[in-house]
Amino acid sequence: MAASDAGAPLIQLRRIIKTFGEGPTAFQALKGVDLDIDAGDFIAVMGPSGSGKSTTMNILGCLDVPTSGEFLFKGVHVEKLERDQRALLRRKYLGFVFQGFNLLARTSALENVELPLLYRGDPKAQRREAAMAALDKVGLKNWWDHTPAELSGGQQQRVAIARAIVTNPDVLLADEPTGNLDSERSVEIMQLLTDLNQNSGITVLMVTHEPDMAAFARTIIHFKDGLVERIETGHHQGEAVTQ
Repeated sequence: MAASDAGAPLIQLRRIIKTFGEGPTAFQALKGVDLDIDAGDFIAVMGPSGSGKSTTMNILGCLDVPTSGEFLFKGVHVEKLERDQRALLRRKYLGFVFQGFNLLARTSALENVELPLLYRGDPKAQRREAAMAALDKVGLKNWWDHTPAELSGGQQQRVAIARAIVTNPDVLLADEPTGNLDSERSVEIMQLLTDLNQNSGITVLMVTHEPDMAAFARTIIHFKDGLVERIETGHHQGEAVTQ
């Protein structure tokens, strides 16, 4: 995959339209979204249900394609890629964290973190070394042999984050990563994401409904009615946010 031009945004969306259905029942979820995302940013995406934020995240995660418009990642037109090419882009450059953890119940933390490397076909010893390093990054190296049932909700989300970063992605997409956690565990997870962003250089894109969690981001993008309503930039991480 060709590298982007020096100084160009990591991700560029131009006039992105997404329509679901056809004819009189068609629904336009995105109505011409323009967005630039720089490498190394920490972005919180906010907006009410139906605002277009989840549809945008699905496009950014190469899980869906726009009906029209341009989506450039590292200078490559993603909207022109075939399904298999998008899957390769996802596997190489993107990591995903979900509200529900999505861990395999009967396997250890280590085995859960190894999964993306197993799908990639990496040798067993290499998988184990990389998975242990990822667990160490999220503070769970000594919990490698525990199953999800033996871990707290916060620890399970840490395992999920380790699984997302084990492939050394450029971008981490997090969908309500603190939605199932109490306030204390939520702050711990946000501090971990901030650390990964600041010290590992991972670009973080996070959907959240919680202003307290959005306060950890540098940039906050507000969606409304299928469009970007406003963007708050230069945010000081950890400050209070008003919606």
